[in-house]
Amino acid sequence: MLRPQSKQSSFHCLLYNKIPDNHILKQIKKAVDFSFINELLKDTYCQNFGRPAKEPELMCKLLFLEHIYNLSDEKVIVEASFNLTYLYFLDINPEDTLPERSLLSKFRKLKLGEQLLDEIIIEIVRQCVAKGILNDSSVSIDATHVEANTIKKTPERLMKHLARKIITTYQVETNDELENLPEVPDYKEISDHKQAKQVMKDYLETVIGTAESRTTTDALETNQMIKKAKEILDEPKFMNQTGIRSLIDEDARVGRKSKTSNFFGYKVEFMMTTDQRIITAVRTASGAYVDGTLIEELLSDTLTSGLTINELYGDKAYFRKSILEKIEELEAQSYIPVSSAAYRIDESEYSYNKDSDQWFCSQGNETVSRKYFKRKRKDAKSGIQEGYRYYFEKETCRNCPKHDDCAKKAVRKILYTGLNTIEFYEISQSQKTDEFKEKYKKRASIEGKNAELKRFHGLGRAKSYGLVAMSKQAAIAVNLKRIAAIMTAKSSCFFDIFVSFRINFVF
Repeated sequence: MLRPQSKQSSFHCLLYNKIPDNHILKQIKKAVDFSFINELLKDTYCQNFGRPAKEPELMCKLLFLEHIYNLSDEKVIVEASFNLTYLYFLDINPEDTLPERSLLSKFRKLKLGEQLLDEIIIEIVRQCVAKGILNDSSVSIDATHVEANTIKKTPERLMKHLARKIITTYQVETNDELENLPEVPDYKEISDHKQAKQVMKDYLETVIGTAESRTTTDALETNQMIKKAKEILDEPKFMNQTGIRSLIDEDARVGRKSKTSNFFGYKVEFMMTTDQRIITAVRTASGAYVDGTLIEELLSDTLTSGLTINELYGDKAYFRKSILEKIEELEAQSYIPVSSAAYRIDESEYSYNKDSDQWFCSQGNETVSRKYFKRKRKDAKSGIQEGYRYYFEKETCRNCPKHDDCAKKAVRKILYTGLNTIEFYEISQSQKTDEFKEKYKKRASIEGKNAELKRFHGLGRAKSYGLVAMSKQAAIAVNLKRIAAIMTAKSSCFFDIFVSFRINFVF
């Protein structure tokens, strides 16, 4: 039962006057009113029955303290029991009792859903906008990888573990043993990787078939394990080693750091204000996530908080037609470098004239006509390719000293372009200006935020299995620290102005 607790201060609260005004927790409490959390979680508690529960506001504040000061559930309760600044931030009397540490884990797991954490981030940012603490109109977006708290396993090893789990679950649940099973293959002795996977797949299917034939409908856990094993085997990505790689952390996936290195875990994508460095929205996905897929949700959360977006900064991964169009809909300016994969034009060899709609080669030849084309790609899975063929002047091309290297067996050079090539070319030219280069330096601020999340708030490696709650609580903690820093800087600025005024007045 959620019963609103009295905020009546006891005599001992006079001790809180000893806390300096510029303390980070005092600044946070001054900037953000956390009472909205009680309203957000009101419907998850029974209003009339049961024992009185600890306020959601108090529980969330304890979790925020964990991330701000890098504490465990047990440590934060111990520290908060005698630390005046913690007790002041928690908005309780010094003599009040704190919840058991086990309640923090239950609260985190049962109450803090993904949507609720999004709403908390939005409301904190909204309050800062309303109070004039946050007035930034440019945002940056980036994604960071997080290593899973487990190792990735090969399909062979995973199938061996699945078979063992089915056998063990059957034995525990039925007090019987699965008989006539073949010996577990030693897949490590098989040099051919494909053959090893097939051998282990055949073995697992045999175990599944044997267990199914002997399992009744009452054996719920065994049937559940069999169903799970079938689902994993039926997923094509599993045998290709791009699907599930751990039974402990089933949501983690293999992702790419670069062309030559990969990682196993998750990706956290976040949007933040470029100048004041406040995170406005966060999304968590598996390691296979493609940067920018959820940009519409990130933009929506940012706008809901009351911010206006006039500029958006991102790296080359975000240079896609769909993303550029969303930014254009907001009437904002995009500062995203052109990706070399966006259009395949060698700018050292070709240049474009917008007025005449002509391409010019490095030898001075020009295109004289163009034709639209649409065709299937050589790789059938890649779909349809469409664009324009630009034809260079025949005689000039034929007499060109580079003809054999450029046109090869053809009479003249034909330049193939995509539907968006010209638009992307013009963007690439505008990005070569000193103005763009100077502006784009502002994006570097998000790299510092990225490093802060990794080094001080646990996003280098997951602390548990599943990442949604941890990543968003870390984002909230980082925001609270940053809000306090902004307020302290403003207070210092006002003090300097006041002192300057006093000096000028006296003299």
